Amino acid sequence: MKGRVLVVEHEPDAGLSMMGDHLDTHVQVVRPYLGESLPESVGEPADYVGLIVLGGSMGAWDDEVAPWLPTTRRLLADAVHRQVPTLGICLGAQLLAAACGGVVERGAAGLEVGLAPVTALPVAAGDPFFGPVASAVGLQWQASQYHNDAVTELPVDAELMVSGDRYRQQGFRVGSAAWGVQYHPEVSIELFAGWVANGQRSGELSADAAHLLEEARAGSAALSRLAAAHSQAFLAVIQSAARPEAEASA
Repeated sequence: MKGRVLVVEHEPDAGLSMMGDHLDTHVQVVRPYLGESLPESVGEPADYVGLIVLGGSMGAWDDEVAPWLPTTRRLLADAVHRQVPTLGICLGAQLLAAACGGVVERGAAGLEVGLAPVTALPVAAGDPFFGPVASAVGLQWQASQYHNDAVTELPVDAELMVSGDRYRQQGFRVGSAAWGVQYHPEVSIELFAGWVANGQRSGELSADAAHLLEEARAGSAALSRLAAAHSQAFLAVIQSAARPEAEASA
């Protein structure tokens, strides 16, 4: 694959994790929390072939906590406008929705954490991203969750593709080439264990949260397949988007 995928990482313990095993040779990770600068556009001069915005503990509008968020939202809107393949994960999905006119709020059902089933809706079968994911792992899959906020209203040009019981907006497409997932297809057991430990120390999780790790370890093989399916589907979207450009320049 020619070109680079820009990855926006918001925190040191919220990286590409298992998806990095499939994407790391194609990505440029920018860490604004370390002072690294985000570009204003996915277009010239870098001309990124894709954009991934990862999760984080801050909210989609916590600009005073993470002052790079306004630039991230503009970057997402720019990618949607340019039809550059884009994937937002958890906070990244919320930022994608917010950047395109959707609504993100504190989740009325409270913290969603641990493994939870999500279901691909019939419309996902024809989607270039969620269709291959569902073909690889089935119409319903267990996904890692850890979020307080939620997308409560999708942008007007968005379509819901994957739903959940506690929070309905689990997977959606904005425009023709941008997708958001509320769940975490990327997170490894080791990384999730760190999140649980942090949650216990802060009091967000109870002291007996060990069952969350037990469930994740029991489903580790399926979670690895889920990470691979999302990575491969995203790479396929990028390759498909590049094909017409190559044909036009031939």
